[in-house]
Amino acid sequence: MHIIDMRCRPAYLHDFFGKTPGTAEFEVARWLNRRVGTKGSDTHFIRSATPEGFLAEVREAGLAKAVVVGRHTPTQHLPNDTIHQIVSASPLLEGIGAVDPVFQGERAALEEAERAIKVLGLKGIDLEPGFGSPARHADDAVYFPLYELLVALGVPLFLMSGPTTPDPRFNDPAAIGNVARQFPALKIAVYHGSWPNVQQIVGVAFRHENVSIIPDMYLFQPGTQSYVDAVNGFLGDQFLFGSSYPFRPIGQTIADFQKVGFREGVLEKLFYKNAARLLNI
Repeated sequence: MHIIDMRCRPAYLHDFFGKTPGTAEFEVARWLNRRVGTKGSDTHFIRSATPEGFLAEVREAGLAKAVVVGRHTPTQHLPNDTIHQIVSASPLLEGIGAVDPVFQGERAALEEAERAIKVLGLKGIDLEPGFGSPARHADDAVYFPLYELLVALGVPLFLMSGPTTPDPRFNDPAAIGNVARQFPALKIAVYHGSWPNVQQIVGVAFRHENVSIIPDMYLFQPGTQSYVDAVNGFLGDQFLFGSSYPFRPIGQTIADFQKVGFREGVLEKLFYKNAARLLNI
């Protein structure tokens, strides 16, 4: 079965991903691996501290594509040029860029988003409103010019959500629903699946077919059954696989994904077809 991993970053990308043993960030990466159910060594990710090691992980997991995600917040910047450099090393890799229209300013952010897509060949743009300064909701009007640009470019918006949002009030799926309603032609993919607000994001996706859910490592936390029931019902075309590597092993996550109860006939969509359609590959 072909598999596209929609959230797969090498440790060497940043200390946040466990790049440097002996640092506080390295210990946090170990802690998060234990927290989300990694079996075996919680330092498995050190292999990806080199480009060669990361590609070996991707190949051995049998991935058709691994999607490396950029980030642009006031506290962490993973530059689009860095993402481009990483994914240019192999046809197995694709990249998602990132901007912050508040931090960068509207004009600079729009120019950078267009450059990331048209010049660097990245497949979409990541935005993290809840991590901004100040934190905002995704339906804040300051982001609307970016959404209009992404519609014009025909590429998806990736929204960061989930329990690591510094203020949990900004992990509210209602804002995503408002964006989907106001921009029906915008393809929206929700990293971390708005967990633990599972029922709410499922409800948003029920109403808006332009919303896709990528729970990645949070699929295996309480709330799994709600995701599974939705996929086995109406959500089969709007749900995608992600491992969250290096915070969870790729191979283990593939195996666990197949065991949570998705009906067999939908797995090909979840692992590959939905992502290929979203990324236009």
